[in-house]
Amino acid sequence: MKYKKLLITGGAGFVGSNLAMFFKKDFPDCEISVLDNLKRRGSELNLKRLKAVGINFIHGDIRNQEDIKSAGSFDLMIECSAEPSVLAGINESPEYLVNTNLVGAINCFEAVRKNNAHIIFLSSSRVYPIKTISELNYIETNTRIELAKEQKINGASSKGFSEKLPLDGTRSLYGATKLCAELLLQEYINTYGIKGIINRCGVLTGPWQMGKVDQGVIVLWVARHIFGGNLSYIGYGGEGKQVRDILHVKDLYELLTIQLKNIDKHNGSIYNVGGGHKVSISLKELTKLCETATKNKIEIKNITETRTADIPYYITDNSKITKATGWEPKILPEKIIKEITDWINENFDKLKPILS
Repeated sequence: MKYKKLLITGGAGFVGSNLAMFFKKDFPDCEISVLDNLKRRGSELNLKRLKAVGINFIHGDIRNQEDIKSAGSFDLMIECSAEPSVLAGINESPEYLVNTNLVGAINCFEAVRKNNAHIIFLSSSRVYPIKTISELNYIETNTRIELAKEQKINGASSKGFSEKLPLDGTRSLYGATKLCAELLLQEYINTYGIKGIINRCGVLTGPWQMGKVDQGVIVLWVARHIFGGNLSYIGYGGEGKQVRDILHVKDLYELLTIQLKNIDKHNGSIYNVGGGHKVSISLKELTKLCETATKNKIEIKNITETRTADIPYYITDNSKITKATGWEPKILPEKIIKEITDWINENFDKLKPILS
């Protein structure tokens, strides 16, 4: 890798810490620093893992420009920091959400500009409008919701959702902050000549994710099957048929290494990045995989009322990124669930207070 100093914001979180570990293993001569405010419970568990392999930790917040400056110079930033919940700001003040996902992102872009560095910005599939997605033509099978073959909206097909899906409409406060940050980064790239890539990620998952009800649902589902506790199928009839594609963080890392080998080719590009139809799952299907992996079965409640800002279906059409790079996700749902199950069991005592 041509980069000598890598800064990962949100680097003690699930995505950031895993990416840092993967990069350090494959590129040991690269100086890697991570910046994180440790707000999310469980992120502190990653500090020993990072220190053990020689990754520098800076306790700081992207909302504060001085904290980013304290990380020193860098030639590549991977911007993973975010308030990740799509429910953020709905029943509470949006200040932390906006200040982190938008103002904080601008602070990161400024640091990239001042360091004449390159950047990969991890955005979200939730930039696409809720109403557009919810009003598509769907069919139901025994275990899941599927897109019907006939669709009137450009960007929706049997492969899922491409970058051509219209952006007109509302998308949640969370989605709006990520989209605004995308637009500003495009202006930074055009105005200041920095090199940058925007990846709109679907549901990311894998070991070391501290799953909660509003974010990290795959880990949450496995953890409840191990530790016990309440789970519910919420909305869409309460049957658990809503669908998401999921992407193992190692598959994301493999993509980033490909993009960074030729950032000139991908500069300014926006890519939808997810598991695709092959690595998609409904809650009902997820339950079955968890029962198989954990050998436990728990009661799941049925709540028919649909939750605010929810969507029935999201599967990524990876056609653009696959054509540009040859990349495709490799790790299938069964393996993902097994890895998470093994991780929880191996760290049972440490994780029980956080995930139970």
